[in-house]
Amino acid sequence: MDFETLYEVSLKKIHDGQILKGKIVRVGDKDILVDIGYKSEGVIAISEFLSKKELEVGKEIDVYVESVENDDGMMVLSREKARRLHGWDSISSSSKEGDLVEGFVRRKVKGGYIVDILGIEAFLPASLSALKGISDRQVLNNSFKFKIVKMNNIRRSLIVSRKEALQQEREQSREKLWSTLKIGEVYTGVVKNITDFGAFIDLGGVDGLLHITDMSWSRISHPSEIVAVGNKIEVMVLTIDKESKKVSLGLKQRMTDPWQDIEKKLPVGSQIKGKIVNILPYGVFVELDKGIEGLIHVSEISWQKRNINPQEMFTIGETTEVQILNINRENRRISLSIKQLEVNPWLEAEAKYPVDSKVKGKITGFTDYGAFVELDNNLEGMIHISDLSWTKRINSLQEVFKKGQKVEALVLSVDAQNRRISLGVKQLQENPWPDIIKRLPVGTVIDSAEVTSVSNFGIFVRIEDNLEGLIYSSEIDKEAMNRLKPGDKIKAQIIKIEQDQAKIGLSTRC
Repeated sequence: MDFETLYEVSLKKIHDGQILKGKIVRVGDKDILVDIGYKSEGVIAISEFLSKKELEVGKEIDVYVESVENDDGMMVLSREKARRLHGWDSISSSSKEGDLVEGFVRRKVKGGYIVDILGIEAFLPASLSALKGISDRQVLNNSFKFKIVKMNNIRRSLIVSRKEALQQEREQSREKLWSTLKIGEVYTGVVKNITDFGAFIDLGGVDGLLHITDMSWSRISHPSEIVAVGNKIEVMVLTIDKESKKVSLGLKQRMTDPWQDIEKKLPVGSQIKGKIVNILPYGVFVELDKGIEGLIHVSEISWQKRNINPQEMFTIGETTEVQILNINRENRRISLSIKQLEVNPWLEAEAKYPVDSKVKGKITGFTDYGAFVELDNNLEGMIHISDLSWTKRINSLQEVFKKGQKVEALVLSVDAQNRRISLGVKQLQENPWPDIIKRLPVGTVIDSAEVTSVSNFGIFVRIEDNLEGLIYSSEIDKEAMNRLKPGDKIKAQIIKIEQDQAKIGLSTRC
């Protein structure tokens, strides 16, 4: 055979519609040349390739023969059709509806996206894309996992879902994480949500609760002081309840417990300065070191004052010096004192304020039964309501005193152990009762007793200035009792005198 005949025989028998192997021999700006062992190379548009990484001279690729020879005498090939035909065979044989597949988002179209999966153009509806809020630059020509939601073998079409793929991936990740979670291990998570009581942390499919008490050894008012939504943090697993799908996490547990060796750092009896971090009616909390707080109970604030209001005496953030009284490491409690830093004035109270001595002071407060008086050295005494007057009936201490008023009183008793000084005002005057008993013995008739008040158990009447008596309800006609009012005059007879109680009983039956 001549040379031309031998050449024709050596060439492959190629026809339109074949899929062949070819080798890239040249890469141009818009197309490439591919040698498939025919008398001329074939041309393929570069736009048919997903990535320029595929365009390497010498690389072997599958091609589809569009035309053995075009008007210019060139063979026209297609990389995309070859991939599509091979791709559908591969997908239909290895995948089914519900499976996850890898694909490239090629372009945005009305109602969704076109996704390239092994050369097959699959449709990704916008409602299933889970790509809302993501820029096109982050989406187009990027690879993602998709779930096949519908496969049509006749039309060779696919509908896929990124949303359901994410859900499936999360579920797989969640199941894997549940099987590997261990108490005491540290995991990286993302702060998902913050509440008043803590923060929920996404560990990668499993949400755990980081309670506010497990965020810091120091006192915090709100979780937002420590974490923010979106923060990536490392947390320790404290408890796992697989049945109820609950995980509790800790942040402070990753740091050294400041209560270790607390007795060495803060020995009982030592004096230390701290910062006031909280004020409550029963006491003041002081931060002694990072993560360590102690309480000054109201009873340990002052030797002298009673009924202390801590909020009037202290301010959050200020520094104060305290003495450590007691440490309970098990319950993480430290008792502090301010008054122990001072000399106890009650040790000298009995000598300073002997019984029957006169004192002067300022009214500082009231109870239902007495008034508190601030004496020298800031000690407080109390005037009981029964020690205000020998004869006058007093319903309210505020009738007699005002807060801040200066008064003179007599010391009745001193109890240093229980920190009590009893004072009296009436004792500054001579007891008038012996004289009253002489002047107004039992049986005396008061012709014009003035009604001062009416109660359900009787009528109070004024016998003379600063002297009252009670007409018992049993000693007066009911109709007359209902008719009487303050200011009215009535005739009554003294039937009882109780000197110790400063009481005079009367009757209208005389």
